[in-house]
Amino acid sequence: MKNLAVVLLAAGQGTRMQSKKQKILHEVGGKPMVQHVFDTAVSTTSIPPVLVIGPGETGIQALFGNRAEYITQPEQLGTGHAAMMARPMLHGRTEQVVVTYGDMPLLQAKTIERLAQKQAETGAAVVMLSVMGDPASSFGRVVRGAAGSVAEIVEVAEAKQHSNAAELLAIQELNAGVYCFDADWLWANIDRLPLRQARNGPEYYLTDMIGLAVDQGGLVEAIVTEDADECLGAGTRQELVAVEKAFRRRANAHWLANGVTLIDPEAIYIDPDVVIGQDTIIWPNTFLQGATTIGADCVIGPNSIVRNAQVGDGCIIEQAVVEKMTLAAGTQVLGGRYSHEWDHK
Repeated sequence: MKNLAVVLLAAGQGTRMQSKKQKILHEVGGKPMVQHVFDTAVSTTSIPPVLVIGPGETGIQALFGNRAEYITQPEQLGTGHAAMMARPMLHGRTEQVVVTYGDMPLLQAKTIERLAQKQAETGAAVVMLSVMGDPASSFGRVVRGAAGSVAEIVEVAEAKQHSNAAELLAIQELNAGVYCFDADWLWANIDRLPLRQARNGPEYYLTDMIGLAVDQGGLVEAIVTEDADECLGAGTRQELVAVEKAFRRRANAHWLANGVTLIDPEAIYIDPDVVIGQDTIIWPNTFLQGATTIGADCVIGPNSIVRNAQVGDGCIIEQAVVEKMTLAAGTQVLGGRYSHEWDHK
């Protein structure tokens, strides 16, 4: 998509992680969370993603180098303020702007494309992603008007103060935090965001762009995700566990649908860059990591690790570690061996 830019909000420190490392640099599926979102963005547009980062942040720039464009948010004044930072870099360059978070590693390229296609077809000021979820969720509620378009996003704290609080909180359609804007409209109106008093001080909320559009008579559409897992984010270590499990479910479902037998999927870990041939069998407690290729008709596991290795057809690896090696077809590595490229020098 030549007329689409993707802005990733990546300035938050994620203090609830209780970590020296920025939240979005914690790994899911063997890669930093933000790398998954970045790779998704790269696959949807020829324009380098724009990452809004915090002052002095070097980890993200070290990760992506010149494959991305960077803008610094000097103060933590909310998601709306973070999006404002991208205007000087993008104003006039594209027709559409997608804004989302750097901690959504399961967001799919086809979802961004659906949002962009809907925005192009309807001319909406905003097309947002929503998800059907638990009424106990802390996500904002999507309130639709009589015609089915979005009339309002109500945050949970606001809903609790409303006269029909129970009705609002019972809404199951939730704001997922992914938006495709008409670029001209976004940059012309983002300065109109109100400054709100939040728990940690004054902030500009990106969700208030929905209200601005509706007040102007503009159209706001919402597309419900086909996969609720892609809306998962991780602000705490506990949430990181849930995201990791969802990531593994998706990876394992992919291989089950493509001719690979997984004896116990919940006890098998397959990284995203792994390739597996047809009719291979994977036993429990097996970890396929990094840039690993497994041939067809192999038996891997139980209790095995294959890391950054190329395994030919018909190989058997049982209770072993195979790392940075190429195994010829029909090779057997059995019984607790550790095989590494260094072993063969």
